[in-house]
Amino acid sequence: MSKPVIVMPDAVAVVTSYLRSALASRGSAVPVVSRVPPTRPPSFVRVERVGGLRATPVTDRARLDVQCWAPTEAAAHDLAALARALLDDLPGVRDGVTVYRVSEASSPMWLPDELTSTPRFAFAVEADMRGRAL
Repeated sequence: MSKPVIVMPDAVAVVTSYLRSALASRGSAVPVVSRVPPTRPPSFVRVERVGGLRATPVTDRARLDVQCWAPTEAAAHDLAALARALLDDLPGVRDGVTVYRVSEASSPMWLPDELTSTPRFAFAVEADMRGRAL
């Protein structure tokens, strides 16, 4: 009998969906996206996969950058601080995907947008998610 084929989840989709809902429930209904929109809203969050590895045969450890833009440095900082705190509650079942843990890989840092100089803070996390057998 052959081993089952394990397909890893789309970690960016899981995290963007979760953050969109979690931010909205805290009164910060900002767009949470995987790509910078062509027409940029005043505030938004981008989640980008920048690496990771297969931690076990059935677990993906995705390394994700979370970038938070806002009109002022203080607002960008506050948005990043809130997103960072909310990701502590990500473990559980999210959109049918089991998230085992989230750990911080880099704390929020000042990173103004290189094209527009818009205030931005960024941080990185690693999220362990269970794959599914085909």
